[in-house]
Amino acid sequence: MLDAAGTIEAEKSRDIRKRWLLSLPALLIILVAATGPLLIVLVYSFLTPGPYGDVQWLPSLDGWVSVVLEKDIFDGTFSLASAHVSIFMRSVMLSLATTVLTLLVGFPTAYFIATRPEKTRELWLFLITIPFWTNLLIRTFAILEIIRNEGLINGLLLKSGLIARPVQMLFTDGAILTGMVYVYLPLMVLPLYASMEKLDFRLVEAGYDLYATPFQVLRRIIIPLVKPGVIAGSILVFIPALGAYVTPSILGGGKNMMLGNLIELQFGQGRNWPLGSALSITLMLIVMVALLFYVRNAGSQGNRHG
Repeated sequence: MLDAAGTIEAEKSRDIRKRWLLSLPALLIILVAATGPLLIVLVYSFLTPGPYGDVQWLPSLDGWVSVVLEKDIFDGTFSLASAHVSIFMRSVMLSLATTVLTLLVGFPTAYFIATRPEKTRELWLFLITIPFWTNLLIRTFAILEIIRNEGLINGLLLKSGLIARPVQMLFTDGAILTGMVYVYLPLMVLPLYASMEKLDFRLVEAGYDLYATPFQVLRRIIIPLVKPGVIAGSILVFIPALGAYVTPSILGGGKNMMLGNLIELQFGQGRNWPLGSALSITLMLIVMVALLFYVRNAGSQGNRHG
């Protein structure tokens, strides 16, 4: 019996080693493709900026210092980099606002789809996913045509006599927020629908039978049960919104930049690759914190209901 058990264990070990060897080429490709560029960016963040947009192989912490501080060219003193802080705060606030608005719009949308007959749910999901068929740049230009001074909204307001001259909506934070809500709304609806589809609506009926108000049913029954979908959708919206580049660039113009635009500026006109690399790593760390928050909450929810 012992020899048989040892033989089985040896076969399992050989099988595991064989699987690892077979998957080793793919793992190496993934490792190099995923971590290689990040390592290059990390190394560049600790180097000295070159005069023509490259780097000089001289160790320096100026890139990381310049993320939050700026050096006076006359006396060499450091002060808070107000421009970087302002862009950072705008990026976080617009990303949070995008997440909240997509949640407010996506939650009833997902609930509506989940409560439809099964035959019509696929049609509604099809309509939700249609925007993904179009390039992000085209969708952003579509929003631009709607909110620009000669666009659809201002045209209707002018013809109705409600305004005497066009309202400036383009190149504002509101324009960026509108564009990002439109772009990322499907990323909120789909996870919410996936959670609501599994919801046992007999619990909702039981709540009404116990004389609970619609708000009480929503707060005590529906939201706790679909919380994993809320968290997943929020993460899926917040992370790409934080690093958005195309939408802020087109709808916000040059004066309403976000982190993605600031990073591109350092690698382009700014010719400060170490600072751009440090900003990129900072953005990645923020994303990692958001992902860890999601994993932690998802794990606690699984343990609680599992």
